[in-house]
Amino acid sequence: MKKHTEERLAAIVESSFDAIVSKDLSGTIVSWNKAAERMFGYREHEAVGKPIYLIVPDDKHDEETLILAQLKRGERIDTFETIRRHHDGRRIPISITISPIKSRAGKLVGSSSIARDITQAKETERRLHLLMREVNHRVKNQYAVVLAVIRQTAMRSASVGEFEARIRERVMALSHSHDLLSQVDWAGVELTQLVSHQLKTFEMMQSVNVSGPDITLDANAVLNIGMAIHELVMNSIRFGAAEKQGLSVTWAVMPAHDGDGQRFELKWAEPAVEYADLLLQEDGFGALVLCRLVPSALSGRAAWSIHGGLIEWTLHAPLSAVQVTLP
Repeated sequence: MKKHTEERLAAIVESSFDAIVSKDLSGTIVSWNKAAERMFGYREHEAVGKPIYLIVPDDKHDEETLILAQLKRGERIDTFETIRRHHDGRRIPISITISPIKSRAGKLVGSSSIARDITQAKETERRLHLLMREVNHRVKNQYAVVLAVIRQTAMRSASVGEFEARIRERVMALSHSHDLLSQVDWAGVELTQLVSHQLKTFEMMQSVNVSGPDITLDANAVLNIGMAIHELVMNSIRFGAAEKQGLSVTWAVMPAHDGDGQRFELKWAEPAVEYADLLLQEDGFGALVLCRLVPSALSGRAAWSIHGGLIEWTLHAPLSAVQVTLP
């Protein structure tokens, strides 16, 4: 019966997904299961009989001394996270549980360690931390934008009702961009998708010609260009251009004027209706967004122009300021 029990325990140790390593009080490795071979890169015959420092980085040697001291005092050692070293030199983050090994007489003769590789968990934790920092940064930026929207809209609204309606429209425009970003964990959004998303709520804007190369925008560009497209749409509806043919959103990538890198150009064009000259005024909120806030956020510049029966808003920015940076 005892033999069968020992055989079952040995089978469990060998088939375990966790590395199970035992050592004596001198720190010499006594047993080494298959999972330990996979985790640390040493075969059993390469590890057994060697000091445990075979897999302990130099900066963790004191940890082993403390563990042995706690075991000798009979103290409980809680599961903890640490680093161990692979055969090829890689540092492996692990979660480790250590238990004392005692003789039949109750004398401490060594310890058994159960280690689990937590590399993936640590990478997930790192990515989540970076994502939360990015979201926090972007949200703070958007608070500033929303405050500017409220302030500028209040200055230019004739009534509380008009103020409420225009604030709702602009905050919803930001919300649409946030929706797109949340669908991809803030990793980046195709410009074509962003433009289509901003236009689709306006049925009369479905005839807008949209064209340009594939560009994946980073979060900052998504929020700012999305806000710009919304203002352009509202201007077109307000001044009657949305009822005419000839509206377009186009973009291109071209060499920078100074030959250093590439630049991004986005152009909105619409028929120059009777009141188009009002768009050129610099005291409206739309002008603030289109000619100051958005270009500044993208390290670029923007301006209105009228020619050939069209009024155009053109944004120039370094491609690096709008495009997702690939790792």
